[in-house]
Amino acid sequence: MPLSTISGRSGMTTAPHFLAAQAGRDVLRDGGNAIEACVAIAATLAVVYPHMTGIGGDGFWVIREPDGRVHGVHGCGGAAGLADLSLYAGLDAVPTRGPLAANTVAGTISGWEAALASGGSTLPLDRLLRDAIDHARAGVTVTAGGAGIAAAKGPELRVQPGAYSVIFEPEGSPLVKGDVLRQPALADTLERLARDGLGSFYTGALAEDIAADLTALGSPVGAADLAAHGATRPEPLHVPIGGATLYNSAPPTQGFASLLILALYDRLAAEAVDGFDHVHGLVEVTKQAFLIRDTHVGDPAFHAYDWQGLLDDPAALDALAAKIDPTTALPWPQPPQYGDTCWFAAADKEGRVVSCIQSTYHEFGSGLVLPRTGITWQNRGSSFRLAEDGWNALKPGRKPFHTLNPALALFDDGRVMAYGTMGGEGQPQTQAAIFTRYARYGVDLQEAISRPRWLLGRTWGDQSTTLKLEDGFDEVLYAQLSAAGHDVERVGALTATMGHAGAIVRHPDGRMDGATDPRSDGAVATC
Repeated sequence: MPLSTISGRSGMTTAPHFLAAQAGRDVLRDGGNAIEACVAIAATLAVVYPHMTGIGGDGFWVIREPDGRVHGVHGCGGAAGLADLSLYAGLDAVPTRGPLAANTVAGTISGWEAALASGGSTLPLDRLLRDAIDHARAGVTVTAGGAGIAAAKGPELRVQPGAYSVIFEPEGSPLVKGDVLRQPALADTLERLARDGLGSFYTGALAEDIAADLTALGSPVGAADLAAHGATRPEPLHVPIGGATLYNSAPPTQGFASLLILALYDRLAAEAVDGFDHVHGLVEVTKQAFLIRDTHVGDPAFHAYDWQGLLDDPAALDALAAKIDPTTALPWPQPPQYGDTCWFAAADKEGRVVSCIQSTYHEFGSGLVLPRTGITWQNRGSSFRLAEDGWNALKPGRKPFHTLNPALALFDDGRVMAYGTMGGEGQPQTQAAIFTRYARYGVDLQEAISRPRWLLGRTWGDQSTTLKLEDGFDEVLYAQLSAAGHDVERVGALTATMGHAGAIVRHPDGRMDGATDPRSDGAVATC
């Protein structure tokens, strides 16, 4: 049965796994706010969707408060002090798996702590982490998507040092759909965090266990790196378009590109939703945004560029939009980025709306699962370039480029929309498809997500750089795009290649609409 937009008034959550959406919803029912609900969702996703995310990764938040203020949180770790070029001598690139891929601090937990500190949290940590602890201890049923990834990636993961096979292949082979995944060590870790505070991830006994495991497994991340880490609070970037102001995370994320895509598309004439002008226009502005992103988006501490200045300059945006040929595709590809991610959101009855995303980068991150704590450590630092300088060059303390970006829109009529997706290169593109369908063309929120999507470049383990389109568009569109010079590849219907998206819209009268992605195991949950 097709999904329908869900409506409610007292609170709402959406997440790519139904147990996570329910965990957040129940926090709202117990009197928590949207920030607290998102911590519960994040923790639960770390348990029930370990192939996509975990507490050994990074996370980013964009929060709209009831008074209208919009602020952000970056739970993003930098490269270890020992992670310099000498560590990778003889290599052309940072490995994507193994100890040398686990070269950055995990910032997710620091992001939770900073977000809670900003939002008037009242519920205790043990309540926020309760469902995640229960699911880790008692076990959770493996989904078809999780089983598929475990089977496909098992050969490269089971050979890594650590506890991957002990937890995810307890009988000597990957868990299959319907099996029960139990993670007692992770349950113990979450209980320690609830008891000792989220800061214990970085200092104290838990941090000592984390550092000891990382060192024993060969990662360069040590106790000093954990202790030196802290979440940051850069202001989100923003840009006005017709009828709304859009917000997204500042660098080192690609939030700038997501905003630039929609700002440029706002300047194009395209009247038919999902017609040639719509799809071609968004693909072409994506190319312009990615060209700038891949040159100028990185750790602000190592790379100076006025991202907000460009978004604030109508003449510069007009000039970029003028580069778009309305009939012909710009030759492509350019260097792609990819990764695995979970986006989720919550809205509460006070008017707070949260857009949040977290990730371990590739499926199961580096493949290092820490034996004492059950934490799967990210491989976000595998995106670093092994170069002396320049874009995203490896330096101790430097934060790597992130595909992660949580989107938020404030409409002139008072609506607030949180939206996002997993999917690396596809994140800005799916955001643009969903937002333009809903905001510019008036498509129902759930239909905007359920309709077929497209992706320029690669994502989620896909190496090709074609313009991929799902089945379901008007047949004429595929031929029109090919004739315009796009390298069209049809990928079937409702494929996970297009990401797992979701959205919540809060209306001025307090009504909330929510949608989830039929490509995921997700749900919308309302109070």
